[in-house]
Amino acid sequence: MTDPKADTFAAVDAEALEKQATTEIASAETLDELDAARVKYLGRKSELKLALRDVRDRETGMTLNALRERLETAVAEKQNQLETAELERVYAESAVDVTLPGERVARGRLHLLTQIKREIEDIFLGMGYEVFEGPEVVTAWQNFDALTTDRGHPSRSPNDTFYLTDDVLLRTHTSPDQIRLMESRQPPIYAIMPGRVYRRDTPDATHSPTFLQVEALVVDRGITLADLKGSVLHFFRQLFGPTREVRMRTSFFPFTEPSVEFDVTCFICDAQGCPVCKHSGWIEMGGAGWVDPQVFVNVGYDPEEWSGFAFGLGIERIAMLRHGLPDLRLFWENDVRVLEQF
Repeated sequence: MTDPKADTFAAVDAEALEKQATTEIASAETLDELDAARVKYLGRKSELKLALRDVRDRETGMTLNALRERLETAVAEKQNQLETAELERVYAESAVDVTLPGERVARGRLHLLTQIKREIEDIFLGMGYEVFEGPEVVTAWQNFDALTTDRGHPSRSPNDTFYLTDDVLLRTHTSPDQIRLMESRQPPIYAIMPGRVYRRDTPDATHSPTFLQVEALVVDRGITLADLKGSVLHFFRQLFGPTREVRMRTSFFPFTEPSVEFDVTCFICDAQGCPVCKHSGWIEMGGAGWVDPQVFVNVGYDPEEWSGFAFGLGIERIAMLRHGLPDLRLFWENDVRVLEQF
């Protein structure tokens, strides 16, 4: 009686099967074609797998297993080849042609007020000043008392000032930084104090509850009002051009005596007269004065030994005048149409 299992193996021509399988595997052009060839020659119902199930002798089993391993290796190598080719094709299609013109990328930039603030700082650093920045939350002593502001002064009213407690508030000017600086060291002092300040103002074209100021303080021996005028003149010539002139008018501030306000010749019309300067040729820029001796006493300085001056101005005002902006609120509304112009 003939053994049907022996006939199964006898029907398998290992050499012919390997030649046919390797040819189809090598000729596969896609992963789908390769997978079809794998199923045909290595699948569960393939001729080779059926023959392996019916093997009875060791030599035949070793021959067919060796054939299976060679076909599996051929399939793996062909799969790796096809996958690599596919990756290269995708990369070639998506690769950037460096010879083509690039797309312009929108770049961010510093806010206009930050630009002005840094320019101011650079001018004073070039004059030998230091930049001192203090906290925005201060005590009433630093904001008012040390600066000889009377108890009944309107600026101390809750209608004008943001109080956090009875004795702690959001600074209404950067002058508290002057007190903090003088309390922390001995003269000589040449410093500016830029920063954000707060007041209970209703927002409109010229008022805001928050805005930027910068103040300068000089304390040394032998300081005169001529030093004040010379410093202000140099600053504005650096900021607005070498032909600027400065004039001072008497005024009053609680912490300076004498006090002055300073004007600069109009940089729009070059002092010829225009709507910006109200046809006067001059633009009001800020306040200044001789540091009141009582302020020195309050911080522990000897007013007989030391003298000095201080002046301050609004950074928004400089930006508005310099760039012709009509409304203070434009700086804080973050309208890209406005910001991208600077």
